[in-house]
Amino acid sequence: MSILYPGFLWLMIPIGILFWYREKKLMETVHLIILVLIVLALSRPVFMQGVEESPIEAQEYIIALDVSYSMRAKDISPDRYTFAKETIAALLKQNPADNIMLIAFTTNPLLLSPPTTDHVLIETALKSLNPEYILTKGTSLQKLFEKVASMKSREKHLILISDGGEEKDLSRLEETVKKGNIHLHILALGSTEGTTVETSDGSLLKDKEGQLIISRTNPLLEALASATGGSYMTAASTPEATAGALYDALQAQNSLRQQVTKKQHRYTELYGIPLFFAALLFMMLHIRAVRYLLVALAFLGITAEASMLDGYRVHQAYKAYDTDDLNSSESWLKQVDVPSLQSRFALGSVYYKKGEYAKALKLFASIRSTDAAVKQKLYYNIANCYAREEAYEKAKIYYTKALQLGEDEDARANLALVALLADKRSTELGIAHPKSQSSGTSKSQEQKESKEESRSEDQPSSGSGSGGENSKSKKEQEKKKLLLDPDAEQQPLSSKVYELINKGYINEQKPW
Repeated sequence: MSILYPGFLWLMIPIGILFWYREKKLMETVHLIILVLIVLALSRPVFMQGVEESPIEAQEYIIALDVSYSMRAKDISPDRYTFAKETIAALLKQNPADNIMLIAFTTNPLLLSPPTTDHVLIETALKSLNPEYILTKGTSLQKLFEKVASMKSREKHLILISDGGEEKDLSRLEETVKKGNIHLHILALGSTEGTTVETSDGSLLKDKEGQLIISRTNPLLEALASATGGSYMTAASTPEATAGALYDALQAQNSLRQQVTKKQHRYTELYGIPLFFAALLFMMLHIRAVRYLLVALAFLGITAEASMLDGYRVHQAYKAYDTDDLNSSESWLKQVDVPSLQSRFALGSVYYKKGEYAKALKLFASIRSTDAAVKQKLYYNIANCYAREEAYEKAKIYYTKALQLGEDEDARANLALVALLADKRSTELGIAHPKSQSSGTSKSQEQKESKEESRSEDQPSSGSGSGGENSKSKKEQEKKKLLLDPDAEQQPLSSKVYELINKGYINEQKPW
């Protein structure tokens, strides 16, 4: 990185002194930081990308533009002055490598731009020139030639754009041009008939005696060009055509052009960075609405980014869950920045499937929702967790809550089985998997009841003894009746079972 205008960095010294002796207040400190950023922007930091070198043919020219009152005459559309400016702008585009100096003159010459190949700078100087600020009425070619002759260049190619004014001393002008080694190229603007000149207030320009001034092209210009060996031309139909003809005349007279190597630095401007932060700090400090807006935009940006990442993580968690990779699924769900209802349901299901029922129960119990369908699934999952931990009384409560919010076959079947287990803890019961927030009802696990009948018969055995005979004895064992065997004698029902029968959740004839 380089600094194009390092002189501005000297301003850091007084800013540093102010910073050292400042009051320890936030407002004052931020103001000093803003000043530092502005100074950095003024110093024009750039990132250098390299130097381009290219051989070109170039020539040095001095353009002298007459800006006197007479150039406001409108015998050339729209007027002489505007036509001259547009001609110069078109001439600059003919060869961007030419080194050009721009001078404006009336009774005295005024340097607008030193010799430069940066034609954009010359165009900027032209645009900033306002004829409304020109107060002098005369034109002095003599002072212009003397100024050009005093320049150190060995040869001076002067492009004179003027109507000639009221100059009459041809011999003196000729002598100055020749002594100063000036190659003269004249573009005469105006007409031989002449026209009146308007002032800034719209009135016509008059002389000291009150007579209207008629501005014509001074014939002295053509005579001067002929006497000094220069070129002379008048305006063409358009500024572009005039610039083309003028450039051709310059080329014909200057057969030997300089072969130079043009070096151009390529760089990227960086001044916008400190300037942006300076403006941002100023607005945040003094404009409350902007401060709130920036905070809101930053929050929305962070929220949007977090939402996109969370959606991706939940998707990956579901993929891992479907392949029974429960550890990966848990890892993805724990990376979610803003847990949603869906992600919390999914994490609870992962805990349940891994057999970590206490974690699943804690997570399901922490979820809050006003939606009846969501609450029903929550109650069902909580009941399943309690059932797996053999807390059957609590499981019955949450199965009942789930059924109060809507009919569910799984919940009804599990409630009946849990009610039985509450009285007979020896009965084995399978509990259905938990419901996820995005899934429907799952199939209930039906408890299979089996009957076992065991029969044993004593086989006849032969024995020896006096007067004894072999006999067969058959012993029948009583059938072992299971707790859930419908043919077995029913066990007495508990008060909880009667309560469920009254609510209609259990069949009164066959409560088991």
